[in-house]
Amino acid sequence: MLHRVNRSRGFSLVELVIVIVIIGVIAAIAVPRISRGAKGAADSAMRGDLAALRNAIDLYAAEHGGDFPKVAKFVEQLTTYTDASGGDNATKDSTHIFGPYLKAIPPLPVAGEGTTGGAKGDTDVAAADGAGVGWIYDEATGEISANTGTAEDDTETAYSDY
Repeated sequence: MLHRVNRSRGFSLVELVIVIVIIGVIAAIAVPRISRGAKGAADSAMRGDLAALRNAIDLYAAEHGGDFPKVAKFVEQLTTYTDASGGDNATKDSTHIFGPYLKAIPPLPVAGEGTTGGAKGDTDVAAADGAGVGWIYDEATGEISANTGTAEDDTETAYSDY
């Protein structure tokens, strides 16, 4: 009578190499998609933050006879209560009936490039380019943009042009 010996066999070297190649192909496809997702999130955050700032500025102007917030009082006029002339107050009273339009000025979601770009997270607002300033604001027109210097998104559009 012939006895059959039951030997458990491990993976061959060829099988292991095939599995490693498959894992490598999957990683080569997935890693760039994941990194683009993070970049896309920053682009979306920039668009969203600018939309919120622009809406707040427009609402302020609508409630203040077409006058835009002043650069020197930008944060106070958008984040606290204001009267008809733009005077700010931390609490609402009989004359300070407008606002607040934002809880806080959003931080710059991307890092600026070049000598004038602001750092990621900057919340400062100024009338002209300056290092350490997140947002550039023109009180005469109510226009606001990101102080990102020469930084661009994936489509090669400058963040400052958003």
